[in-house]
Amino acid sequence: MADWLTPAGEPAVLVTVARAEGSVPRAAGTHMLVTAGGQFDTVGGGHLEHKALAIARDMMAARRPAFPYIERFPLGPSLGQCCGGVVWLLFEPVTGGLADVLEQLRQRRKEDACRISAIDGEADCRLTGELHQDTHIRTDAAGRRWLVDPVKAPRAHLLLFGAGHVGAAIVRALAELPCSVTWVDERDAMFPRDVPANVAIEATDTPEACVDDAPDNASYLVLTHSHALDQQLAEAILRRPKVGWFGLIGSKTKRAQFASRLAAKGLSTENMVCPIGLPGIINKAPAVIAASVAAQLLMVWESQAKD
Repeated sequence: MADWLTPAGEPAVLVTVARAEGSVPRAAGTHMLVTAGGQFDTVGGGHLEHKALAIARDMMAARRPAFPYIERFPLGPSLGQCCGGVVWLLFEPVTGGLADVLEQLRQRRKEDACRISAIDGEADCRLTGELHQDTHIRTDAAGRRWLVDPVKAPRAHLLLFGAGHVGAAIVRALAELPCSVTWVDERDAMFPRDVPANVAIEATDTPEACVDDAPDNASYLVLTHSHALDQQLAEAILRRPKVGWFGLIGSKTKRAQFASRLAAKGLSTENMVCPIGLPGIINKAPAVIAASVAAQLLMVWESQAKD
């Protein structure tokens, strides 16, 4: 399912979890873009989402007022969902200021941003220079309520070296996950014409320079067509400070060989993950490796986010 910032190209309503209490499917700050015939992203599925879709499409069909509308949903009493919490959903027609804001957010996917949007009265949505930690509702001096809605860039960044079958499968597996990917290979022709929105291609004859230029605490995944290049990249990664995670494709034998060679250069491979993927998954098909590595990376990134 495409994310909520996917351009709809037709009338749409933005649905935002403005507030959440107790056990709920998705947290405050979750978004879903609804069109007449489809949706982008999800507020959690089930009866809540069914009701949200119906309300949004009623708004597009002019059966509801074409200005922001907020509704409280007790998930247990009113919807029969086992979660039992309470969710407030804000429905906003994508016109005027909101349409402009969504386009700006699409252009700024790699930057933190924050929008404020009127809940009461006529639609009024804009980006603000203030950065807030969490989505919340505030009331101004005149008693008008506003949604304060931070839209944060993905914190997890992966440098993926290698555009072969496994690299391409991993890019596909990460396409809708909360991360950004720099995909590196010297063979320009290996890259597909279209890549996911969270991927930037770097076709270069000096891939080790991408290691030097990477942000602190980035993750690295090395799976090139050449063991010599793998070793060159491993050396560059192990020499730089503040590495978030480093995975190298290969067997235990490859790890032992690399550990010996790199130790001779004074480098520790203690934090080099090789083989990659979750224990117990042994299928070597690219799609299986990709699913296993994507799950492994999510575990790493969620653990890092708690620190």
